[in-house]
Amino acid sequence: MTYSKINNLTGWFCFAVATITYILTLEPSVSFWDCGEFIASAFKMQVVHQPGAPLFLMIQRFFGLFAGADVTKVAYFMNVGSAVASGATILFLFWTITALAKKMIVKPGETADTSQLISIMGAGVVGALAYTFSDSFWFSAVESEVYALSALFTAIVFWGILKWEANADEPKADRWLLFIAYIMGLSIGIHLLNLLTIPAIAFVYYFKKTPKPTTTGIFKTFFVGILILAVVQYGIIQYLVSFGAYFDLFFVNTLGMGFGTGVVVFAILLITALVFGIRYSIKHQKRVLNLALLSTVLIIFGYGSFAMIVIRAKANPNLNNSDPDNAFAFLGYLNREQYGDRPLLFGPNYNSQKINITEGKTLYRKGDSKYEVAGKKTDYEYDKLTPFPRMYSDDERHIGFYKEMMGMDDTHFPTLFDNIGFLFKYQIGNMYMRYFMWNFVGRQNDDQGQGSLYEGQWLSGIKPIDAILLGNQSHLPPSIEDSNAYNRFFFLPLLIGIFGAVWHFKRNQKDAGIVALLFFFTGIAIVLYLNQKPLEPRERDYAYAGSFYAFAIWIGFGVLAIREWLAKKITPATAGIVASVACLFGAPILMGAQGWDDHDRSTKMVPHDIALDYMESCAPNAILFTYGDNDTYPLWYIQEVENVRPDIRLVNLSLFDTDWYINGMKRKANASEPLPITMKESQYVQGVRDVMYYQDYKIAGPVELKSIVDVLLSDNDEDKVPLQNGSKENFIPTKNFKLTVNAADVIKSGTVSAADAGKIAPELLWTYNKGYVTKGTLAMFDILAHNNWKRPIYFASTVPSDQYNGLDNYLYNEGLALRLMPLKADTAAGKGELLNTPALYDHVMNKFKWGNIKSAKYLDPQSSDDISIFANVFNNTVTGLIKEGRLEDAKKVVNRYFEVMPTKFYGMRSMMGTYFMAESLYILGEPDRANKLIEKSAVYIQKELTYLADVSQSKNRFVGGQNVQLGMSFLSQMARTAEEQKQTKLAKTLNDEFKALEVRFGPYFGQ
Repeated sequence: MTYSKINNLTGWFCFAVATITYILTLEPSVSFWDCGEFIASAFKMQVVHQPGAPLFLMIQRFFGLFAGADVTKVAYFMNVGSAVASGATILFLFWTITALAKKMIVKPGETADTSQLISIMGAGVVGALAYTFSDSFWFSAVESEVYALSALFTAIVFWGILKWEANADEPKADRWLLFIAYIMGLSIGIHLLNLLTIPAIAFVYYFKKTPKPTTTGIFKTFFVGILILAVVQYGIIQYLVSFGAYFDLFFVNTLGMGFGTGVVVFAILLITALVFGIRYSIKHQKRVLNLALLSTVLIIFGYGSFAMIVIRAKANPNLNNSDPDNAFAFLGYLNREQYGDRPLLFGPNYNSQKINITEGKTLYRKGDSKYEVAGKKTDYEYDKLTPFPRMYSDDERHIGFYKEMMGMDDTHFPTLFDNIGFLFKYQIGNMYMRYFMWNFVGRQNDDQGQGSLYEGQWLSGIKPIDAILLGNQSHLPPSIEDSNAYNRFFFLPLLIGIFGAVWHFKRNQKDAGIVALLFFFTGIAIVLYLNQKPLEPRERDYAYAGSFYAFAIWIGFGVLAIREWLAKKITPATAGIVASVACLFGAPILMGAQGWDDHDRSTKMVPHDIALDYMESCAPNAILFTYGDNDTYPLWYIQEVENVRPDIRLVNLSLFDTDWYINGMKRKANASEPLPITMKESQYVQGVRDVMYYQDYKIAGPVELKSIVDVLLSDNDEDKVPLQNGSKENFIPTKNFKLTVNAADVIKSGTVSAADAGKIAPELLWTYNKGYVTKGTLAMFDILAHNNWKRPIYFASTVPSDQYNGLDNYLYNEGLALRLMPLKADTAAGKGELLNTPALYDHVMNKFKWGNIKSAKYLDPQSSDDISIFANVFNNTVTGLIKEGRLEDAKKVVNRYFEVMPTKFYGMRSMMGTYFMAESLYILGEPDRANKLIEKSAVYIQKELTYLADVSQSKNRFVGGQNVQLGMSFLSQMARTAEEQKQTKLAKTLNDEFKALEVRFGPYFGQ
């Protein structure tokens, strides 16, 4: 059998192993974060968040077709799409490793002998399968996200340049370069990470074309690679669209022609210029010019997938982020303008003072017949700036983090060295190296890591080393020991990779340098460019998976390094077999065995079911306000794809401050009629009523909400205040609002039954809780003022309370949503949350699903966090039933709780729900059951806090933060509860544990 056939067959074997692994462990439905939006958008060809991923959506739509008529399987097959793409990534990684390995150990023109063949195939299998089972890549491989397909395009591009290199001396070898250009163009429609391979590709080209490289040539090549990257990322992706937009501005506003005319003219000029240039290069034999122009054309062809964004935006789909249906909206969409900018080379520190506002370029929006000025792009001037700002955010949480991590006080202005220190300590140390070590050394758990010594840190499994990392402890807390993500690789994959890298640099510095460039640009360079703020809402390791891909190449070369050493003692063929088998067990098999249980999502349905529960919490024809990714994207999925509760209108408050989103809310969507928004588009377009501030006019008593809306929408000068730039803006004259209630409307809509008519309040009275009103808040006021109780209004239970805008006293819990109810304050349920107990009971017993959280093999961090949400639903329901005297129904809910809720604790938050259920069990006359729950909770807390006390003592500083405070608080509460319930023995045990821990933590509490 020829080398080529063996290489191909072994590569496809790796593909099969990887793909089967991912299909067996993939999520059976929608996942959290962006996946719900992507699946919903792919299913109906809609417009996702900036800067879009049109090709990804089209490919996922293809996989979704395999679901046939069963829409509940669409998400599964789109997840299969990611699994197949990830398997194909492993295929191309294998071929990349074997291509590089063969180049180093088989002389040109010779055929690989048996020992060389074994070693090359062994290197490919070990490296490819090590990446297969690497944590970060595996995570993205089992859900419908862009990173799996992006990794495939990156792998194809890097493999493609090696194919060019192998055939560079043949007459038509440049077709591989054109192939790479086209793949890169296509990859723009998925994710921009692929472009980071360009510097490495530039060096492959240089080394092949320059037999004797020079230092000057190497520096020139590096800068040329960066230049090409900049030309593609900025020149093609952004400035081509920018030129088209400004051409359109001229043709529409100056020449009076229709929208899009200038874009067409620019496209014709661009095509003409490229055709002329290509013809010129052919006629005059300008090879490099011809290659550059053809590559540009192919990149633009691939980039053409973004036409789908504009085409679908013009159709006004339900999900139409930014509504990029014209040149300037599309330009803003591509430039990610809604996310703002971050300083990179020069800028402020967190304590720099803003001293002025500067105006930049003019912003345009599409009007009725021409483009209109939407304002100016503004930026702040600061009193002090610093080079290389890494600590620039003025968010109070971020400031506190900066100070704590860097040991700075309030008077210190961070220097360049402080910022570099933060780069290495947090951005590289915590947000890159921690992830790198996760993948190739091991980790404690998958708890969100923000620098804590016991949450999300790396761990090896070698006790002496881990004892140093963990604070010289011989035991582990439950949050680590019981975690599926407690993975121990004993440094073996890392060491094999280091051996491979050292061997690679010794044998071929050019190729090793190219892999190192790929490693750097897809890892550390991203850290430098992203300039991440601290306290991210989720782990970000997926962004660096390309870097781990490069390291997997060196893990493969570890086989060759060990084989070379063994060959001095045994035959080369035996050395190849032994090295391959040893490295196979030392990396991929070990990684797969350790990682399977924390990547197997095949039995959990939490994102799907919690989305369903949000929807089923609402009455028919409801308006449901959401806020974040995970209380919005899964809901978009379940409504758009599975057609669950199409009568509900979902309103994401994070997007409600944009004109395009308000426009969408004024249109019918699915079975939901337009929202009762009376504002005209001209009253809230971009640049108009973006923010209106509070001016205290000392108005006596509350003001009707309709009057507030009228004042905020008024065009009369007396209803406005002058601004520093000479313009005038509306303002809010009071924070004391009221909404008069027509009882007949409330009863007619079914909001309150006729039997409870006496509970209806004549008016809602509340105090607005902010010093300003945005256009999104104005739109909410408009809805409240003109809804007349025709449509039920809800807030998702996860919406931050400040987004209730002061309506807290009228929001009643009905499950996972709080319903606005016009009830008298004195009819409230007393202390604590307001509950609509009949609705809660019906939802818990008849409608809600629980994500298989009790028997799922693995719950990812977000899913385990949501256990506390489910627990709150049960506890609220039981509490409400007890207050209403429905004790038998309360017991039914308790039994349901024990049927569906997990017995395992996933951290302090999940333990809290168990404690509250124990309190209810005492009231229901089940002390034995309650005691067991409290005893179990106490054991968990005691183990966790004992560990943290030991670490605090060994480190001579307070370790544990909120978990210690929370654990101590609950131990104290449980002791008091046991005393009140006459559980004397239990109370004594709890008090003794509390006092012992209090003594242990005493010296450190003040730190």
